[in-house]
Amino acid sequence: MAYTVLIVDDEEGIRKSLGDILEDEGYEVLKAPDAREAMGLIEEYSPDIVFLDIWLPDRDGIEVLEEIKAKRPDIPVVIISGHGTIEQAVKATKLGAYDFLEKPLSLERVLLTTQRALERGTLERQFQALRRDLKGRWQLVGESDPIKVLKKQIEAVALSSSRVLITGESGVGKELVARLIHEKSPRAKGPFVEVNCAAIPQELIESELFGHEKGSFTGAYERKKGKFELANSGTLFLDEVGDMSLQTQAKVLRVIETQEFQRVGGSKNIKVDVRIIAATNKDLREEVKEGRFREDLYYRLNVIPLHVPPLRERKEDIPMLVDFFLEEISREHGRPKKGITERALKVLQEYDWPGNVRELKNIIERMVIMTPGDTITDKDITFYELGKKDYFSIPTLKEAKEAFERDYIIKKLQENNFNISKTAEVLQIERSNLHRKIRAYGISIK
Repeated sequence: MAYTVLIVDDEEGIRKSLGDILEDEGYEVLKAPDAREAMGLIEEYSPDIVFLDIWLPDRDGIEVLEEIKAKRPDIPVVIISGHGTIEQAVKATKLGAYDFLEKPLSLERVLLTTQRALERGTLERQFQALRRDLKGRWQLVGESDPIKVLKKQIEAVALSSSRVLITGESGVGKELVARLIHEKSPRAKGPFVEVNCAAIPQELIESELFGHEKGSFTGAYERKKGKFELANSGTLFLDEVGDMSLQTQAKVLRVIETQEFQRVGGSKNIKVDVRIIAATNKDLREEVKEGRFREDLYYRLNVIPLHVPPLRERKEDIPMLVDFFLEEISREHGRPKKGITERALKVLQEYDWPGNVRELKNIIERMVIMTPGDTITDKDITFYELGKKDYFSIPTLKEAKEAFERDYIIKKLQENNFNISKTAEVLQIERSNLHRKIRAYGISIK
């Protein structure tokens, strides 16, 4: 594919010489003597790069640069001038110019700048396309009454900067709700940074949240920015906030109050502008009563409470969720989308889904991969129906013990969001031992 270059210069000699050079390199060249014609060509042909003279007969080149960037920010613009000043170069760069070249133009510099600007433009378009695709990934699927209410709450909450506490069982989609709030908020162009408070060892969580200075502890070989700093001007999502230690809770409370903190081992105050969204599958009011969670932090986080309902309370959404996951998973694996029978959907709707939407997605992925035909039937569906097994009908003690242990491990994995470290801690066994049992019993933790 030939790239298109637009040259905007009132000097015919410049337009011709620069155009000849670029055409010899295989570029398609458009030329304009003034701003009015240039904007018309941009509108009609959407060039891949613009060489723009700073002095034009009808308008100032800096103003034209501003207009191009306002209408087409993805097009790289290279400013050219025979009488440029440092101030003009700085201003042009701040307004988004890719480069500032002085006349007489160097052939090597022109070709190198063109190549690099086009590469950057391509990367920028790919990034924007990826950003749009990622936005499309975060969808709250369903039309049940609880989900309709939740969607309206998300729309209302997103417009503010208030802190939000999202509650719900493991696997219901609390992170999805947090991401939707961020994407619909004025902070959408800022970062969304997630911290899983249950997955990080307590001795490292302060470093993870606030960062650390070089040499502040054993293994701190260089300075590291923490999640609060990385989330500046965006959203920090504290997942499983109920698992945070009381010591860390006190420091998080101070950051919420002051929007300032110090890195571990540091003495300099760092100021940030961060919106905090927290989530938990625990009853934090009960945790406060038991002395495991600070009451003042609970009230700071719980400015706007949102509850995500379990899947068993919105089973009418299961057909829509199944269709969504079939589409998404088939695309991810590069396979044609499979169909599913009414009987299979009925079986899925009759199940109580202790692992919620995450468990449903895992089962759909398993069926997409393992079902040989184009249509999924009720015979293809396998899931963990815990609590319904008659262990007394199992012929030997060894087999009964193994069956119970498998079901027990699955149940604890579901309760702990399929977090291996947390589940091993609850079961009071080593992580390596739990991994061995998961492999031995063929338990899926995807």
